Amino acid sequence: MKNPLHEATIAQLQARMKRGELSSQTLTGAYIGRIETIDTLLHSVLEVNPDALEIAAALDDERRRKGPRGPLHGIPILLKDNIDTGDKMQTTAGSLALVGSRPAQDATVAERLRIAGAVILGKANLSEWANFRSTHSISGWSARGGQCQNPYRLGHNPCGSSSGSAVAISANLAAASLGTETDGSIVCPSATCGIVGIKPTVGLVSRAGVIPIAHSQDTVGPMTRTVADGAAILGALTGLDPRDKATNASAEHFTADYTRFLDPEGLVGARIGVARERFFGYHTATDAVIEQAIAAMQAAGAVIVDPANIPTATDDRMRESELTVLLYELKADIASYLATRVPGQADLPQPHSLADLMAFNQAYPDLELELFGQELFEMAWQKGDLSDSVYLEALALGKRLAGPEGIDAVMDAHRLDALVAPTGAPAWHNDPKLGDRYVGGSSRPAAVAGYPLISVPAGFADGLPVGITFMGRAWSEPTLIRLAYAFEQKSLARRAPQGF
Repeated sequence: MKNPLHEATIAQLQARMKRGELSSQTLTGAYIGRIETIDTLLHSVLEVNPDALEIAAALDDERRRKGPRGPLHGIPILLKDNIDTGDKMQTTAGSLALVGSRPAQDATVAERLRIAGAVILGKANLSEWANFRSTHSISGWSARGGQCQNPYRLGHNPCGSSSGSAVAISANLAAASLGTETDGSIVCPSATCGIVGIKPTVGLVSRAGVIPIAHSQDTVGPMTRTVADGAAILGALTGLDPRDKATNASAEHFTADYTRFLDPEGLVGARIGVARERFFGYHTATDAVIEQAIAAMQAAGAVIVDPANIPTATDDRMRESELTVLLYELKADIASYLATRVPGQADLPQPHSLADLMAFNQAYPDLELELFGQELFEMAWQKGDLSDSVYLEALALGKRLAGPEGIDAVMDAHRLDALVAPTGAPAWHNDPKLGDRYVGGSSRPAAVAGYPLISVPAGFADGLPVGITFMGRAWSEPTLIRLAYAFEQKSLARRAPQGF
């Protein structure tokens, strides 16, 4: 018999709580029970919030006295372990180097979830330092949590860096989670784990209190089993934040309710371009799944423009400029972030710079460096400050190639509502010696431009999930949600992993 919470949506859980058939405390306890029973195989959750049941009970009492705050009232949500919480839990980016210090307060997104009535259930495992420590890293591995496993086939990789955030939701260990993305870190694990991932426009959601890679590309977004759940969570996260000046640009663009864009007929008349060049051809079975998805969208009334290639997709200067920008910004941004933390355990050091983090890893190589090194940290430490002309030129070049000369250009030329491409190939076998065997993906142009993406389950290849990515211009979340939801409702491609 399946767990009664199996594949339950946020709306379904709210309906049950409204009818008095379910309480937040019971729901939270059920998810904790599943984590304790199942996650020994998956390694997706680093820790459970010790106050979760107490918080849920208080929210149940509030519901009885005042009614629910909104669609997230009493809903248990996991946070990736690079999102600060000013509570009893750790925030470490998966690294043992941060166990000796603590965040001074909640990240803005954590605070907004609490205000919305969500229960912060725990912290999810991730690729350590959001997969920007080594050129030979293994996605889903952290010193704190070990190797996170793909729920569809143990021993296969969940992709990263928001690995645990995807695995836990796919395996029904929480109602939803938050992940973060710099380039592919929400959409890739969402695709390989058969769930929905929404990577918002940079600036739509605050990054304050999130352990950074690079402020020009970092963003936070929901990871859920359905588009509707992702839309419900996204609305709770948006808004201006004085702690993150990038959100000022969202003033005329954000809404507190993205569920109003859910339209099962949203594909009718939509002009959707197929970004083929560079994003197809690296995995035959993946291509076959996406061809079927494109045909399904056309049958649902979409106008398919094929091909609609991003003009700069094959320009290697985009990749090169991105790496330069990430290295420069990591050095500066990690120091700024570390300055916000406060001492924790008095006998443990508190790092203040990237050099301190590297020194810690070198002091504990058996714990941190046994599987792979810290080449990216070392490269970043050699960079100058953010006034360096090399950095400024790379930043400008990447933005131009990815945005005006890339995504914007093809969408203008064909009057498109969105572009689609495979999110990436299915999960690969974990191999500590060879590292990640990532063969391709479509996240880079939107990552460098700071534009939004949504990955939705599209089907299966050899029993492993394949996702399709919807991409568009800055602030086009309403359109992408409409299209992604309509595709999801027509395809119904998600199937929960067997055994979980």
